Amino acid sequence: MKLTHFKYKTRKGPDYRHGDQVSFMDIKQTFGIGSIRVGAWVTKEEKDLAANLIFDSLADLAYILALPPEAIGLRGTLGLAFGSGGRKGVQAHYAPNQRELALAKNAGAGALAHEFWHAFDHYIAEKAFEIGDTSGPRKHILFASDCWLRDRKVRPHPLNESLMSLFDATLLSENHLDKHDYVARSVIADKATSARYFSLPTEMMARAFESAIESCSDIENSYLVDGTTKPDMFPLYPDLMHRKEIYNAIQGYFAPLGRSLSK
Repeated sequence: MKLTHFKYKTRKGPDYRHGDQVSFMDIKQTFGIGSIRVGAWVTKEEKDLAANLIFDSLADLAYILALPPEAIGLRGTLGLAFGSGGRKGVQAHYAPNQRELALAKNAGAGALAHEFWHAFDHYIAEKAFEIGDTSGPRKHILFASDCWLRDRKVRPHPLNESLMSLFDATLLSENHLDKHDYVARSVIADKATSARYFSLPTEMMARAFESAIESCSDIENSYLVDGTTKPDMFPLYPDLMHRKEIYNAIQGYFAPLGRSLSK
């Protein structure tokens, strides 16, 4: 969807800006973002519109997760790029080597929640799991969801236990003895395309995260998340009952995290 279409789309949620125009610098300062890049071909009108959309979306995310806004930048480690160096045919992506969330100018809409999960999943891995030294020339990029799947040793902490509960609620059956039907459907989707993508743990978690936010939060923001409730997309996402369980587990992790960060 073209960026300018959002001039006419309504968002249902708190009014954080009180109608004011914000800048990318406001985004950097409010959400603790480490660096911002805006493409050279982005016009002033597009830049202004995008800044408002991204500001509202990140504020919505902080509100839903009960986090202080500055926590969204993952202690200043997360970078944000808009309309700059996006991959052809990809609406948005998270680049782990740069720790940067990149949104395409006219196709970044609806992917922010999904890509934020990837950034968080990457950031939290070494804090939640004993993964050793990942620096140096042979550094290995690890996501917490991959560590969970590989049964890496969890660092003892109540918040980490809550994070494991979120992985369990999303990827395991009710008795925790088998994989969830959502995982089985993701594997089937991969077989149909002869590629491993939908069943990657970080992709399953990102889809679960965004779909729970779209279906279970009181906020409606199609720039933050969009498309997880379309009937043709349903097999790739958790069903509605499962989304509620995931949303409760998301709250069970992020709300105490937010309280600890606000002290």
